[in-house]
Amino acid sequence: MTRFLKILRAVTLPLLWVSLASCGSEPVSFHHTWYAPEHAAGFEIVGNEDSGSRVIRITQAWQGADSTAMELFIARDGEDAPDGFRGQVLRDSATRIVALSSTHIALLDQLGKVSTVKAVSGIDYITSPYIQARRDSIPDLGHDSSIDLERLVSLRPDLVLLYGISSANQLEGRLKDLGIPYLYIGEYLEPDPLGRLEWVIALAEVTGCREKGEALFRSKVARYEELAEKLPADLPRPKVMLNTPYGDTWFMPSENSAMVRLITAAGGDYLCKGNRSNKSESIDLERAYLMAAEADFWLNPGQCASLKEVAEVCPKFTGIRCFRAGSIWNCDKRTNGRGGNDFWESGVCYPELILEDLMNIFHPGLLEGPTGFHYYRPLA
Repeated sequence: MTRFLKILRAVTLPLLWVSLASCGSEPVSFHHTWYAPEHAAGFEIVGNEDSGSRVIRITQAWQGADSTAMELFIARDGEDAPDGFRGQVLRDSATRIVALSSTHIALLDQLGKVSTVKAVSGIDYITSPYIQARRDSIPDLGHDSSIDLERLVSLRPDLVLLYGISSANQLEGRLKDLGIPYLYIGEYLEPDPLGRLEWVIALAEVTGCREKGEALFRSKVARYEELAEKLPADLPRPKVMLNTPYGDTWFMPSENSAMVRLITAAGGDYLCKGNRSNKSESIDLERAYLMAAEADFWLNPGQCASLKEVAEVCPKFTGIRCFRAGSIWNCDKRTNGRGGNDFWESGVCYPELILEDLMNIFHPGLLEGPTGFHYYRPLA
């Protein structure tokens, strides 16, 4: 720990002087929008027209943080952050990244930038072949308050990618003290599946390939919209149930959630209507049973890998129609054997593939060509 304290002291003293020098300065204004998202609501990329530097402005870092903004100044062409800038500063494009969420790894992989990842959190639950093939050289720093800060500092990262749930990440204050830049990536907060994908452009800016990120995003949006347009307006919509109970409570997502939007776009009729907030609704088992009894399909039944396991979790549900018909599908086709499920990792990058899976579940034969499934499989 002595070596760690020396590192901490060497980093924090210069930062203290910078902080003192900037006290009382006015917030910096950036006059040009370099990227305004089409589907995402949680970020934008701004700057000045005569500057190669960019600012990623995060307006949605965690649930309930709608009015909280943080900024990352990416200093390019030898520029410094302007006087009075109070955000994080990244010196040029990031080549050494600590990624604490598997979805951030998947987004970087889409850009061909997964090699920038130098450390992770929860490596057993990560499905990325690149990361798993380098378990000896890419350290697992631990979780939350148990993050190995000494090892993190020794890696000399350019940037740490954070996420928040209902408040700021516990690591934020320590990173400030250490002078290590960080950026919140809040893709999971987006209610639009295309909005979740659009965060790839923020990471493209971070890694110096925004044009590639924009082209990738546009191609995936085009494919998603092409699939959605294949659904006839008068096609009957099967009723869809979601999830399994946690304890005695069954959590059902809002109608505005990304999962429900995908179900609707695929021609399904989500059963739990009325909640249009940005939070899931908890329902009791009796109400859940009445919905499930009406369902044509039951999706995402938690960790259940078979109908037998569904029966063990929900013994009273074995008589409902979709259970007897075997119309229960889980998104666990791509798992790594240690508990990692690629649906929750790379799924953020492939809304078009999830949409295709759901359309083939609800309306088999509607789409032309092979009907292999990417993330979903029927339970047997």
